[in-house]
Amino acid sequence: MPEFIITLLLGIVCIVLGTLNMKGNISTLHWYHRKRVAEENRLPFGRLVGLGTIIIGVALIIFAVFALVATLTSNNLFYTIGGIELIVGLVIGIVISFYAMFKYNKGIF
Repeated sequence: MPEFIITLLLGIVCIVLGTLNMKGNISTLHWYHRKRVAEENRLPFGRLVGLGTIIIGVALIIFAVFALVATLTSNNLFYTIGGIELIVGLVIGIVISFYAMFKYNKGIF
């Protein structure tokens, strides 16, 4: 059962970091992004990256719940549903974050 707790905690950490980014605090991001984003674009950049990070965090938490239910009920269908949900959440979160990086940094590196 510890793997559910680790996934849950990782999701919570992602949500906390995403919330900080949405408030314009991009200090948790790579130095490259802090250097390349203009001061007037920090808030919109942080909001988009933060939104992507929060979506990833929520997807992790939902997956942890589905995995726990799958273990408790011995029904692997919950793993499948949780896995699909996790992949969709990761893709959406990454796409939003990359969009922000391309828009405000002209690239991800």
